[in-house]
Amino acid sequence: MSNLGEFDPDFYQSNYTIDNQEQSCNDSDAYGNVYGARIPQANEQPQFAFVPPEMLTSSELGINFDHIWQKTLTVLNPLKPADGSIMNATDLAGPILFCVALGATLLLAGKVQFGYVYGLSAIGCLGIYALLNLMSSSQVSYGCVASVLGYCLLPMVILSSCAVFFSLQGTTGTVCALVIIGWCSFSASKIFISALDMEGQQLLIAYPCALLYGLFALLTVF
Repeated sequence: MSNLGEFDPDFYQSNYTIDNQEQSCNDSDAYGNVYGARIPQANEQPQFAFVPPEMLTSSELGINFDHIWQKTLTVLNPLKPADGSIMNATDLAGPILFCVALGATLLLAGKVQFGYVYGLSAIGCLGIYALLNLMSSSQVSYGCVASVLGYCLLPMVILSSCAVFFSLQGTTGTVCALVIIGWCSFSASKIFISALDMEGQQLLIAYPCALLYGLFALLTVF
């Protein structure tokens, strides 16, 4: 037993100190930097990447709200000169919104006409597209034609909103419908001649546009 008592202090005695622990931690950090990313410590603050403000604009989504606003103002003010560079941009966000608004206001007036609105829009855009390509020396895309005709549908939405509150089947309603048709066709023809450099041909373009918007007026009045 005396031999075991003498052996115990020697057995538990060790040269491993706190300095060795710190050195081993530093070695592990070094190995972590070599073989992979080091696990962040608790007292380290996370670093966030800076994102430029221009990358957060609506253009990343394909929607330019400035163009939508400029086109809407051009339609609402027929006497305002049209900017051809803006109108050449194919933008279908506004036209889709106005088509849905037209169908919704007709629905509030007790007329379920969504199919007619979409069908007339597609066929009318196809006809105006073919006509403009025959009349103009410069080619125009189908998306551009659909965009212009869709934005110029906004006055018709105003007419259908009035039909929610009172009937348009009368002299007053007929006069209002004719004014709205002239408004839509004049705005559309103004934009087309500005975008396609077709000066002196506005009446020739306004006539087929008036026929198209007349169909929408018939849906609204009757």
